[in-house]
Amino acid sequence: MIAEEPRVDPKQVTELANKLETELARLIVGQKELLRDTVISLISGGHILLEGVPGLGKTMLVRSLGQALELSFSRIQFTPDLMPADIVGTNIIREDSGRREFAYQPGPIFASLVLADEVNRATPKTQSALLEAMQERTVTVGNETRALPVPFFVLATQNPIELEGTYPLPEAQLDRFFFKVLVPFPSETELLEIARRTTGSTLPELRAVGDAEAIVGAQRVAREVPIADHVLRYAARLIMATHPNRTELDSVRKYVRYGASPRGLQTLVLAGKVRALLEGRYNVAFEDLAAVAHPSLRHRVFLQFEAEADSITTDQIVDEILEHTKKEPS
Repeated sequence: MIAEEPRVDPKQVTELANKLETELARLIVGQKELLRDTVISLISGGHILLEGVPGLGKTMLVRSLGQALELSFSRIQFTPDLMPADIVGTNIIREDSGRREFAYQPGPIFASLVLADEVNRATPKTQSALLEAMQERTVTVGNETRALPVPFFVLATQNPIELEGTYPLPEAQLDRFFFKVLVPFPSETELLEIARRTTGSTLPELRAVGDAEAIVGAQRVAREVPIADHVLRYAARLIMATHPNRTELDSVRKYVRYGASPRGLQTLVLAGKVRALLEGRYNVAFEDLAAVAHPSLRHRVFLQFEAEADSITTDQIVDEILEHTKKEPS
């Protein structure tokens, strides 16, 4: 039986992604990995957790995405006094023709692109309201459940340098994020270019390169990209190697407390499919999995206290796993 052809030509997805990266680069200086990971996550239908110091253009990135894709955008500043109703909305009393009745007032979560700024500033109860919406793609207020826009993409940020007054995301909630991306501080050359672009009389005007329908079509095509069994088994071995009781790697046994969940495998495979499309291929290669391993796994591998004492990072652990995991079983 012949498999059905994708509804959208894979070449169109590659073209859309390349155009989107090029358009975003007109405003975002450098940060090529950030742009690539953002596009991969968007086409995968996943959410991103960004970690970096303030002022690196995270808000501009989401606004630019909205402009380039003609999608609605909202920004939520997370603070300790933020309540769940401030995110998902609430029922309010309205008076119409002398009658009072409850009416639903939607919250800022009802946008296709949502920037959750400093998500670890809010209390766990408020964090849960956002993360539930991310997982279920719906919002329940009272007895009524409402669907969120399609596509729906959350880009959450957390500041690594300010620890007071924060509520770190629990492991199970971190696992809901498709990627965790570390945003590096720009180089001197990039700082000069940022100054030139942002302190002049005008900013570059972004043109629309796609819309919601194009993104949904790209997401559908991405899931149809084939992956060979031996490549899929390699992805599974990478996940198994993150678990201290299922690996022979001394560093994992010594420094890792918990390994990646099955959701980590799903992320590796789906991100690998999108990355293959972006590279102009309609099949997943080992190099695709290696390229997306760090953003897929760095928030899903939890380290022991010894790792902090020895200045070991999750990225170093992932590097060693990639180095020692065989592409073909022995």
